[in-house]
Amino acid sequence: MNGFLSFLLAFLGAAMRLVAPMSAEDSMSPQAGLGRYTMTPTEGGFLRLDTLTGTVSFCTIKDGLSVCRAGTDEKAALEAEVSRLNQENAELKAKLSGAPTPESKRSSNLPSEEDFERTLSMTERFVRRIMKIFREEAPESKP
Repeated sequence: MNGFLSFLLAFLGAAMRLVAPMSAEDSMSPQAGLGRYTMTPTEGGFLRLDTLTGTVSFCTIKDGLSVCRAGTDEKAALEAEVSRLNQENAELKAKLSGAPTPESKRSSNLPSEEDFERTLSMTERFVRRIMKIFREEAPESKP
Protein backbone atom coordinates (compact mmCIF):
# COMPACT_ATOMS: atom_id res chain seq x y z
CA MET A 1 0.00 0.00 0.00
CA ASN A 2 2.85 2.37 0.84
CA GLY A 3 4.41 1.79 -2.61
CA PHE A 4 1.13 2.59 -4.34
CA LEU A 5 0.79 5.84 -2.36
CA SER A 6 4.29 7.01 -3.29
CA PHE A 7 3.62 6.13 -6.95
CA LEU A 8 0.37 8.08 -6.87
CA LEU A 9 2.07 11.15 -5.35
CA ALA A 10 4.88 11.02 -7.92
CA PHE A 11 2.35 10.75 -10.74
CA LEU A 12 0.31 13.69 -9.46
CA GLY A 13 3.47 15.81 -9.05
CA ALA A 14 4.53 15.12 -12.65
CA ALA A 15 1.03 15.90 -13.92
CA MET A 16 0.98 19.24 -12.05
CA ARG A 17 4.33 20.23 -13.58
CA LEU A 18 2.97 19.56 -17.06
CA VAL A 19 -0.23 21.52 -16.49
CA ALA A 20 1.31 24.57 -14.75
CA PRO A 21 2.60 27.41 -16.97
CA MET A 22 6.35 27.63 -17.35
CA SER A 23 6.53 31.21 -16.04
CA ALA A 24 4.29 34.15 -15.20
CA GLU A 25 5.44 36.01 -18.32
CA ASP A 26 4.28 33.16 -20.56
CA SER A 27 0.79 33.30 -19.11
CA MET A 28 0.52 37.11 -19.31
CA SER A 29 1.58 37.79 -22.86
CA PRO A 30 -0.24 36.29 -25.85
CA GLN A 31 2.94 36.50 -27.92
CA ALA A 32 5.63 35.65 -25.40
CA GLY A 33 8.51 35.74 -27.87
CA LEU A 34 7.68 39.17 -29.31
CA GLY A 35 7.68 41.35 -26.21
CA ARG A 36 5.03 43.71 -24.95
CA TYR A 37 5.00 46.26 -27.81
CA THR A 38 4.90 45.84 -31.57
CA MET A 39 5.77 48.71 -33.93
CA THR A 40 4.24 49.23 -37.37
CA PRO A 41 5.69 51.92 -39.69
CA THR A 42 3.17 54.46 -41.00
CA GLU A 43 3.38 57.76 -42.85
CA GLY A 44 5.04 60.31 -40.59
CA GLY A 45 5.92 57.87 -37.79
CA PHE A 46 4.83 54.49 -36.49
CA LEU A 47 2.01 52.86 -34.54
CA ARG A 48 2.86 51.23 -31.22
CA LEU A 49 0.55 48.39 -30.13
CA ASP A 50 0.61 47.30 -26.51
CA THR A 51 0.00 43.55 -26.83
CA LEU A 52 -0.89 43.29 -23.14
CA THR A 53 -3.64 45.94 -23.01
CA GLY A 54 -4.45 46.42 -26.70
CA THR A 55 -3.93 50.20 -26.70
CA VAL A 56 -2.53 51.84 -29.83
CA SER A 57 -0.42 55.01 -29.87
CA PHE A 58 0.88 57.08 -32.79
CA CYS A 59 4.58 57.82 -32.37
CA THR A 60 6.93 60.22 -34.14
CA ILE A 61 10.63 60.88 -33.73
CA LYS A 62 11.58 64.51 -32.97
CA ASP A 63 15.10 65.61 -32.11
CA GLY A 64 16.17 61.99 -31.58
CA LEU A 65 13.35 61.31 -29.10
CA SER A 66 10.25 59.25 -29.78
CA VAL A 67 7.02 61.01 -28.84
CA CYS A 68 3.86 58.90 -28.60
CA ARG A 69 0.31 60.23 -28.43
CA ALA A 70 -2.64 58.19 -27.31
CA GLY A 71 -5.38 57.49 -29.85
CA THR A 72 -8.70 59.33 -29.67
CA ASP A 73 -10.43 56.42 -27.90
CA GLU A 74 -7.78 56.23 -25.22
CA LYS A 75 -7.75 60.01 -24.86
CA ALA A 76 -11.52 60.11 -24.31
CA ALA A 77 -11.27 57.25 -21.80
CA LEU A 78 -8.46 59.05 -19.94
CA GLU A 79 -10.43 62.31 -19.83
CA ALA A 80 -13.49 60.46 -18.50
CA GLU A 81 -11.36 58.82 -15.81
CA VAL A 82 -9.82 62.17 -14.83
CA SER A 83 -13.31 63.68 -14.59
CA ARG A 84 -14.52 60.80 -12.42
CA LEU A 85 -11.50 61.08 -10.15
CA ASN A 86 -11.98 64.86 -9.81
CA GLN A 87 -15.60 64.31 -8.74
CA GLU A 88 -14.59 61.59 -6.28
CA ASN A 89 -11.85 63.86 -4.92
CA ALA A 90 -14.34 66.71 -4.39
CA GLU A 91 -16.75 64.35 -2.58
CA LEU A 92 -13.98 63.09 -0.31
CA LYS A 93 -12.85 66.63 0.48
CA ALA A 94 -16.44 67.58 1.31
CA LYS A 95 -16.74 64.55 3.58
CA LEU A 96 -13.55 65.47 5.41
CA SER A 97 -14.62 69.07 5.87
CA GLY A 98 -18.01 68.01 7.22
CA ALA A 99 -20.03 69.55 4.40
CA PRO A 100 -23.07 67.52 3.34
CA THR A 101 -22.65 65.44 0.21
CA PRO A 102 -25.50 64.21 -2.01
CA GLU A 103 -25.15 60.72 -0.50
CA SER A 104 -25.29 61.95 3.09
CA LYS A 105 -28.61 63.81 2.94
CA ARG A 106 -30.11 61.24 5.29
CA SER A 107 -29.36 62.27 8.83
CA SER A 108 -28.92 58.71 10.09
CA ASN A 109 -28.72 55.13 9.01
CA LEU A 110 -32.24 54.38 10.26
CA PRO A 111 -34.65 52.75 7.80
CA SER A 112 -37.36 54.83 6.20
CA GLU A 113 -40.94 54.71 7.50
CA GLU A 114 -41.95 52.47 4.55
CA ASP A 115 -39.16 50.00 5.31
CA PHE A 116 -40.13 49.93 8.98
CA GLU A 117 -43.83 49.30 8.23
CA ARG A 118 -43.04 46.58 5.70
CA THR A 119 -40.71 44.83 8.15
CA LEU A 120 -43.24 45.13 10.96
CA SER A 121 -45.96 43.65 8.74
CA MET A 122 -43.78 40.67 7.79
CA THR A 123 -42.85 40.10 11.44
CA GLU A 124 -46.50 40.20 12.46
CA ARG A 125 -47.44 37.65 9.78
CA PHE A 126 -44.58 35.42 10.90
CA VAL A 127 -45.61 35.53 14.57
CA ARG A 128 -49.26 34.86 13.73
CA ARG A 129 -48.31 31.86 11.60
CA ILE A 130 -46.04 30.46 14.33
CA MET A 131 -48.81 30.88 16.93
CA LYS A 132 -51.23 29.05 14.63
CA ILE A 133 -48.79 26.16 14.26
CA PHE A 134 -48.34 25.98 18.05
CA ARG A 135 -52.08 25.91 18.57
CA GLU A 136 -52.54 23.13 16.03
CA GLU A 137 -49.67 21.04 17.41
CA ALA A 138 -50.41 21.56 21.11
CA PRO A 139 -51.91 18.51 22.84
CA GLU A 140 -55.54 18.96 23.60
CA SER A 141 -56.21 19.25 27.29
CA LYS A 142 -59.01 17.05 28.54
CA PRO A 143 -61.63 18.72 30.83
